[in-house]
Amino acid sequence: MKIFNLLICIIASVFVVFACSPSADKAAKAGEIVKLKASQVEGFESIVVAGGCFWGVEAYFQRVAGVLKTEAAYTNGNSRQTSYNELQNSGHAEAVRIDYDANKISLEEILLHYFRIIDPSSLNKQGNDVGRQYRTGIYYESPAQKRIIDKVVAQERKKHDTFAVEVRELENYVSAESYHQNYLQKNPNGYCHINPDAADKALDTRRYDAPNKDELKSRLDPLAYQVLFEAATERPHSSALNSETRKGIYVDKSNGDPLFSSAHKFDAGCGWPSFSRPILNKKVLERADTSHGMQRSEVISNSSKGHLGHVFEDGPKELGGLRYCINGAALEFIPYEEMEKRGYGQYKLMLD
Repeated sequence: MKIFNLLICIIASVFVVFACSPSADKAAKAGEIVKLKASQVEGFESIVVAGGCFWGVEAYFQRVAGVLKTEAAYTNGNSRQTSYNELQNSGHAEAVRIDYDANKISLEEILLHYFRIIDPSSLNKQGNDVGRQYRTGIYYESPAQKRIIDKVVAQERKKHDTFAVEVRELENYVSAESYHQNYLQKNPNGYCHINPDAADKALDTRRYDAPNKDELKSRLDPLAYQVLFEAATERPHSSALNSETRKGIYVDKSNGDPLFSSAHKFDAGCGWPSFSRPILNKKVLERADTSHGMQRSEVISNSSKGHLGHVFEDGPKELGGLRYCINGAALEFIPYEEMEKRGYGQYKLMLD
C-alpha cells in the first residue's frame, strides 16, 4: 500500500523530480555517508530512530515541542551507500534523524514519544509495512546517549513478552531522496500507520482531574488554595521547597500531577523554587499576564488549571535561558525513594 502511494506520487510529480538539482539526488542515490555533526546552537543534539514507515515518524516528530529539524534517511545497512530501491539488498532501515534542543526536551522524552508510536514486539513489521527495512531501532553516537537509551529501553522491555527494537551505534547513515523529505506535508493523504496528531497529546496518560473547589478548600492549606486558584503569590524565601536539594519530583498539590523535577532545579537567588523547564512538555501552560501593570508570562498547571508562578528569560544560558519561578505553596515534593510506592515510578528514569 505504501509502495502504491509512492508510485502515484512519483508519477504525479515526475517533472518536479527531474527539475530538482541533479547533485542533490545524486548524493542521495550514491549514498554518501553522513556522520551527524554537532551544531553551534547551544543544547543541539541528534538521535536517529527507525519506526517502520519513515513518512509518519518524521511527521510525528515535527510536531513535538523542542524538535528543531528532522530528516528521512536510511541507516545501519551493510554498505556505505543505498537508495530506496536498493534497501532489500543493502539492509538499511528506514529511519529519521531528529535534531532537538536538549534545553527544551530531553532524550528520555524523545524516546518516550518514540515508544508511543511503535509496536516494540513486532519484528520487521510496523502497520501494513513488512520487511527488514521496516524494523525498529535506536541508533546512537556516544556512550552518554547509549546510557540514556538503555535505561528507557529497560523500562519499556518490561511491558512486552517479546522485544524487537535494536539498539546499535549509528553507521552507514544515508539521507533519503528529496521526494521522501516532509512527505506527508506534501502528500496529506499519503498512507502511514502513525497518526501525527498524537504528538499533540501529553505523554502521561494517567488522569489528573482537578478536584471540586469546595473539597480543595477543606483539603489544601489556605495559602496553597490562594496561590493555585486565586493567583496569589507567596512571600519570597517563605517556602521550604526553595532550599530543597534532594532528588525527586515536584507535583501539583491539588491533584498530584508531576510538573517539575530536581534535575532541572537551580538556585536563582530570587526566593522562589526555580526550574529551567517542566519535567515533560505539555505539563504546564503559559499565558499572557498583564496584571499589576506588568507584561509577564503566567505558568499554570495544564491539568488543574491552577496558577503556579511565572516564567522569565533570565535563567542560566547553559540550561536554556528560562527561569520558571514557581510558588512552593502550589507544589508537593516527592523524594526519589518514595516515587515508586507513590505511583511515580515511570518518572525515575528522568532522574537517573
